[in-house]
Amino acid sequence: MSCKDGKGGNGGIDNGKYVRYTPEQVEALERLYHDCPKPSSVRRQQLIRECPILSHIEPKQIKVWFQNRRCREKQRKEASRLQAVNRKLTAMNKLLMEENDRLQKQVSHLVYENGYFRQHTTQNTNLATKDTSCDSAVTSGQRSLTAQHPPRDASPAGLLSIAEETLAEFLSKATGTAVEWVQMPGMKPGPESIGIVAISHGCPGVAARACGLVGLEPTRVAEILKDRPSWYRDCRAVDILNVLPTANGGTIELLYMQLYAPTTLAPARDLWLLRYTSVLEDGSLVICERSLKNTQNGPSMPPVQHFVRAEMLPSGYLIRPCEGGGSIIHIVDHMDLEPWSVPEVLRPLYESSTMLAQKTTMVALRHLRQISHEVSQSNVTGWGRRPAALRALGQRLSRGFNEALNGFSDEGWSMIGNDGVDDVTILVNSSPDKLMGLNLSFANGFPSVSNAVLCAKASMLLQNVPPAILLRFLREHRSEWADNNMDAYSAAAIKVGPCSFAGSRVGNYGGQVILPLAHTIEHEEFLEVIKLEGIAHSPEDTIMPREVFLLQLCSGMDENAVGTCAELIFAPIDASFADDAPLLPSGFRIIPLDSGKEVVNPNRTLDLASALDIGPAGNKSSNDSSGNSGCMRSVMTIAFEFAFESHMQDHVASMARQYVRSIISSVQRVALALSPSNLSSQAGLRTPLGTPEAQTLARWICNSYRCFLGAELLKSNNEGNESLLKSLWHHSDAILCCTLKAMPVFTFANQAGLDMLETTLVALQDIALEKIFDDHGRKILCSEFPQIIQQGFACLQGGLCLSSMGRPISYERVVAWKVLNEEENGHCISFMFVNWSFV
Repeated sequence: MSCKDGKGGNGGIDNGKYVRYTPEQVEALERLYHDCPKPSSVRRQQLIRECPILSHIEPKQIKVWFQNRRCREKQRKEASRLQAVNRKLTAMNKLLMEENDRLQKQVSHLVYENGYFRQHTTQNTNLATKDTSCDSAVTSGQRSLTAQHPPRDASPAGLLSIAEETLAEFLSKATGTAVEWVQMPGMKPGPESIGIVAISHGCPGVAARACGLVGLEPTRVAEILKDRPSWYRDCRAVDILNVLPTANGGTIELLYMQLYAPTTLAPARDLWLLRYTSVLEDGSLVICERSLKNTQNGPSMPPVQHFVRAEMLPSGYLIRPCEGGGSIIHIVDHMDLEPWSVPEVLRPLYESSTMLAQKTTMVALRHLRQISHEVSQSNVTGWGRRPAALRALGQRLSRGFNEALNGFSDEGWSMIGNDGVDDVTILVNSSPDKLMGLNLSFANGFPSVSNAVLCAKASMLLQNVPPAILLRFLREHRSEWADNNMDAYSAAAIKVGPCSFAGSRVGNYGGQVILPLAHTIEHEEFLEVIKLEGIAHSPEDTIMPREVFLLQLCSGMDENAVGTCAELIFAPIDASFADDAPLLPSGFRIIPLDSGKEVVNPNRTLDLASALDIGPAGNKSSNDSSGNSGCMRSVMTIAFEFAFESHMQDHVASMARQYVRSIISSVQRVALALSPSNLSSQAGLRTPLGTPEAQTLARWICNSYRCFLGAELLKSNNEGNESLLKSLWHHSDAILCCTLKAMPVFTFANQAGLDMLETTLVALQDIALEKIFDDHGRKILCSEFPQIIQQGFACLQGGLCLSSMGRPISYERVVAWKVLNEEENGHCISFMFVNWSFV
């Protein structure tokens, strides 16, 4: 449909195939489209009544106009996406050509060296035989070393000499053959990938390199990368101690940087760095860094207590402007993390180039891509917040967790004595900076009396359990390990007002609802709000909140990623929390210690009610079938924070110690059930929510639809169960299943159904059927429900319903039918919401 001048200007239908709309009519339709791009028939009738200028157009033509408008919008988005993919392919092709040239040079260099060594082998052997003076060999080596690296001083000229040498070595790693790079396992270059990621092979220390395209100008990229604490969450602080301009327009900076320790079993790291920023002849911007050592006779930084001095070998960022806008960036990270300073079991963590790539190199590139995406899509997301604000909240969660985990004394943390067992460490912090925002407000005339924060932390070694699977279970099945009393206490302590702790309080969750807030463009990280419902009142006079909200950060759930650190960090918040609200983060961090990738099924069920009860006999029977599964080790670190009143320190410390020990016990039990030896056999696992396997359920849904309605639900019904489930999952209409009970609750939904209800498969079971309908819809449902049970199907007229977040949804009609199992007994009821849209 298009707007044309001429006859039929009043919106009537002419003798041809097209309806000619006036500009005023098109403008009115466009306004309606932006409000509701997919209106139901009821909504379209309402639009015609409310807009007199459209009164002469038939409802069918209005429907066709909206269909064509959605088609044009889809084509426009697809064209824009293809243009972006084409740009990425062009940039990727350029990077691959450069990589090919580098490899060819490396091959030529190796061939030359091989011939040279063969030619001079005999001569070198003869010279070594004749020179029997060991001392002369040592002294000659010292003289040659001195000639290559002459002493420098701390003057600007000496620092510039170090900077120029750092620049040359960095460029030789970024685009040359100084390091032998190999493709990182599991990373394949492509238009939708993060870029080209490589790790070092056979060089001192650990090194990683990444090349990619970002939609930001080079100066903006440099500004972001220099602000390391804003994107590198392991970075505690960067102090710029001196800045020196250079004659070529660059700058030399002397930096002192501190890094958090990732676990309680290792000390933190610090670095004393020189950073050199300059512009190359071709217009590329380069930022390179290296550690300053005493051997260079440059300025030195004395050792700092509780930190191990790590070394950064020449590293940095090469940022080149890209044709058509944006930048092509080369990132090199090369570190010596001093593995000798950690227990032997943790040394793979500090000797793994893959881990460095995952935690540092790829994080920088992802952060740049995320900011570029936010700039181009600057809209409001979850809870009325912009992406940058949500990203800042995630940063605060991660930073707060690292602070509690490390417990530095200069932040006010002090250790208190244990109870004779060293498995859990207790730290207390009563500094004003830590409590800022917790004690300054009043509610109902009572000041908040929490004046200290306690942290209980521990680490444990896990054997043969995939971190991503374990983390996903902890996220989706909180009731398996958490204590609702502790969540209620933490929420009350955070809230302004009087609170007390009662150790004997009894109550259970009515359920948890996961409300998504934001995620990164690669879906590597999720920020969400967890709503815990049904917390009971305490038997004492103190009333605890019936609803507890947790702000939660989840990352590392990709089971196919190699060496990924998995994290689940959360903090109690108020229902209307501010961006600067005080946060006391707690949670889990699981770090793999082996570089080998475990082959696991990404679609395995997470309902472990049966698997958790498997005893030694059950383990023995399943171990026989896991001979191909390699052993996987990981270290889990747990840290929980509590606000409390100072006079209750001993009581709260005892409570926190026992709570963390109970969590450790629960995690060990879950890890045992999640190990590949137990999951290799599906006999010990129940299907989600007590229903059949999803593929079987999909077959029952389609067969029952055909039986009662005499038509095919899906276009092709002669496919296998797996393809049937896939087609049902991607069906355009929302399909939901609920139980055959007096108070039906949902048990399954396809992707459109989850989108309509704005929920997840995990939280779906907490939604009752009657809660999504308005009063009119509930009356219709009550009148038609007996017909569905007796006749097997019913068609409900269009109307409105509500999502789990309270948003109104219009739908054209609802088709309901009874789903029969293999014995033709009623298993559940399916509802298909046709042509739904948010109002």
